[in-house]
Amino acid sequence: MPTLRRFRLAPLALSCALLVPTAAWSAPAAAPAPAAAAAADTPAAAPAEGVSALSNIPVPALGVKAWLTLDATSGQIIAAQNPKAAVEPASLTKLMSAYVIFEALETGRLKLDQKVHVSEKAWKTEGSRMFINPNTDVLVDDLLQGMLVQSGNDATVALAEAVAGSESAFAALMNQQAKALGMTHTHFVNSTGLPDPDHMTTVEDLAVLARALVQRFPQYRHYDSQKEFTYNNIKQSNRNRLLWADSTVDGLKTGHTQSAGYCLVATALRDGRRVVSVLVGAASDAARTESSLKLLNWSFKNFDTVKLLDKTKPAVSARVWEGAADTADLGVTQPLWVTVPRGQADQIKTEARYTQPLMAPLTEGDQAGTLVASLDGKPLKQVPLLVMHSVPEAGFFGRLVDKVRLLFQ
Repeated sequence: MPTLRRFRLAPLALSCALLVPTAAWSAPAAAPAPAAAAAADTPAAAPAEGVSALSNIPVPALGVKAWLTLDATSGQIIAAQNPKAAVEPASLTKLMSAYVIFEALETGRLKLDQKVHVSEKAWKTEGSRMFINPNTDVLVDDLLQGMLVQSGNDATVALAEAVAGSESAFAALMNQQAKALGMTHTHFVNSTGLPDPDHMTTVEDLAVLARALVQRFPQYRHYDSQKEFTYNNIKQSNRNRLLWADSTVDGLKTGHTQSAGYCLVATALRDGRRVVSVLVGAASDAARTESSLKLLNWSFKNFDTVKLLDKTKPAVSARVWEGAADTADLGVTQPLWVTVPRGQADQIKTEARYTQPLMAPLTEGDQAGTLVASLDGKPLKQVPLLVMHSVPEAGFFGRLVDKVRLLFQ
């Protein structure tokens, strides 16, 4: 990481506190991103049309309703078509069901070796099935395989009832979690994805969910990549054909209804970098498979993800007034990763913007401003700029000296 260029404070009156750019630095190309380098809730701001808008690389032409490709480490959209259009998720809904169920497992409300009673309602659920029998007890681990490998609606409802008591109560949990993740254009009515006029989402929201799922619950990823599962002497294959076509693909979920078309949320891990593709409304199983692989390959080949800043490294050492220390380190809570068109990493500019004059006392973790990464003057990503170490207020004499100094700035 190159050192920060020295900067000069702009003339300021004592009564002013303006937010101005005060430091700028360029970051060179870095090693490829590791699998889970950034937290799922890392704020990310990229051009609405995606990182591809910053290059002359043509986006894939796909005959589907909507699609999106996302770098899971940086959280940035690479490219998209109709990302905010309302679409039916079909069985992609089960990704949110899985999220809520995994959370129940993590909090101890559900256990993998626990047996769940299969209700008549679960057994009668239409659509794809695991073929569980009514009024029997089935292991949670088996039901998860039935839901995620076989896409069984009966297994999904049985798990929903085990977590929340009823499917409607479970759907409320799904909507609560969607809101927490920032899925602002999503509403779930059921746990399975069976058609309903009020059961809608967007490919942008599905990408948010997919990223959160792979980053928060890596211990359950084996369900997504499992190719087949046998239950009740009935063997069913995973409908995600990419698991056979590309060894780097390890999930996530297919979906299909007559009205939704063929859908797929896919993810692949190559050289430590993970990309997620979301595609809805393909004309056939073969089309969704071919188009999803095209999106993944295009994203890996034409874009890089680089680390600009570690969470232990300050972005800037800022002048502090009326404090026990003259400077304060400002940085980020998570490593800052940015996705850019291939070959342009050394052109990234990063700017620390914070209030001047910066006055003590400062408390560790408080937001002092924003760190903005840009390429060719266009924003790539911005994250909060936080105080890394507290700076208490100086004594009376120290504060008085700084007050006088500020008068002459």
